[in-house]
Amino acid sequence: MRCPYCGYEDSRVIDSRDAGEGIRRRRQCLECGSRFTTYERAQATTLLVIKKDGRREEFSREKLVAGIRKACAKRPVSHETIEEVVDDIEAQLHKSGRGEVATSMIGDMVMERLRHLDGVAYIRFASVYRAFADIEEVREEADAYSRLRLLHDSTSQLPLFSNSELNTVARGAVNRTASNHRREENERKKQARASSSQ
Repeated sequence: MRCPYCGYEDSRVIDSRDAGEGIRRRRQCLECGSRFTTYERAQATTLLVIKKDGRREEFSREKLVAGIRKACAKRPVSHETIEEVVDDIEAQLHKSGRGEVATSMIGDMVMERLRHLDGVAYIRFASVYRAFADIEEVREEADAYSRLRLLHDSTSQLPLFSNSELNTVARGAVNRTASNHRREENERKKQARASSSQ
């Protein structure tokens, strides 16, 4: 196994673990001592992807990882999480038993997973995948995502405060604001009287 850091062609395995559809191995380069991770998977039957223009090409795990990684750039999504998402999609595609799948099917699978993973990554991926024509379409997608998250959050999580507690907090905030305004107004009047008496 070639070292990704120095290019040396020999390394030793220091840890092996089951990774769902394959084996994850931690390796150490025998030349520079750097450690890196490799994944070994059984070669499944060739899966062809049907592009939008009708062309067919072999499914590329690397392209899928790269596309998701771009969507998740500068987001709190780890490399391991992206690998797990791709593992899941790849396994589902092979389990379907199809020899050919449309890019739209793969895109929908990615969007479904990103929707639950990270909102910004979801919108980024959607803007490329759905080829939005203008900012209005992006806004509509973001609004739809927000509504879906609110619905999901409201059904899956108990509220922190009851409605009556929220109303009490809101009234208190309004009263404090009014009180602060009165205090500031009185302070201004005092300063105005003091400066006029001098």
